[in-house]
Amino acid sequence: MNLEQLTKTANEMVTDHKGLLAADESTGTIGKRFDNIGVENVENNRRDYRELLFRAERLGEFISGTILYDETIRQSAGDGTSLVALMKGQGIIPGIKVDGGAKDLPGSPGEKVTEGLDGLPGRVEEYVGLGARFAKWRAVITIGEKIPSAQCIHVNAHALGRYAKICQEGGLVPIVEPEVLMDGDHDIDVCDEVTNETLNTVFAELYAQDVALEGMILKPNMIISGLGCPKQAGPDEVAERTVETMRRCVPAAVPGLMFLSGGQTEADATVHLNAINAKFAPQPWKLSYSYGRALQQSALQAWKGDAGNIANAQAALFERARANSQACAGVYTAEAV
Repeated sequence: MNLEQLTKTANEMVTDHKGLLAADESTGTIGKRFDNIGVENVENNRRDYRELLFRAERLGEFISGTILYDETIRQSAGDGTSLVALMKGQGIIPGIKVDGGAKDLPGSPGEKVTEGLDGLPGRVEEYVGLGARFAKWRAVITIGEKIPSAQCIHVNAHALGRYAKICQEGGLVPIVEPEVLMDGDHDIDVCDEVTNETLNTVFAELYAQDVALEGMILKPNMIISGLGCPKQAGPDEVAERTVETMRRCVPAAVPGLMFLSGGQTEADATVHLNAINAKFAPQPWKLSYSYGRALQQSALQAWKGDAGNIANAQAALFERARANSQACAGVYTAEAV
């Protein structure tokens, strides 16, 4: 394991108020997004859409890296240039989703465990050869009646630890993503409690499996009210509760926290990130973002599968990336977009 190189990459991922573009939607997930804009879910359309993202002019000013799906890291643009080369041309670090998705957890109705450890060392080696420098693995923790169970949290934390160690040994910076879902009518207190338990369990596993904290990134959820909760916490409370929880649970050795957007709107994800940084930065770690829908939604709506709309879609992506970069600096205002 080359810890010096891993640490260098991890710090590059959170440098200069930059964040990650999560473009690692599975074929099924991107199909749902395409359905909403009337675009057929075929390989050429998936390639064309992601090509327009990576060709967005000056995107590298605000985006440090992009998480790719297995299909995407192997694809070339219409002119034959590899999509990885397009990213590198903008100074954007290629990354790769390596998990096999969340599956039903046996014996625990309503809960999931993420699979994909089988054969992972070989896949990591291949992805490094394809240009990847970091990886992502997402665990899913659902809040509901009598869940999450301790078993669910433990098995997902254990898998995150194994994944992270395999990645570091193979030369990839692991993004550790234990997502406590927003789905449900729970309040912010419940989200806080479950996130605390989840993060403490995850870091216990990372320690147990000798993962080098300096060479990883944490991708946590914010502490936020459930989508169905009648009382929605405001940005200031979300920021305060989020930073309090992270300070309790996340060691200072981790270079950066790159928050996921979950079910937040584009606007909410940016406002919450801005409140976190405006009120509480600096912290021992950089406070940044790794957004999918919260960066892409406007671009998708602008594109609609029409080549004539590419410039407008790229402009929409650029503006969302710039807004979130401003939020990393704690200087975002709604009028800035």
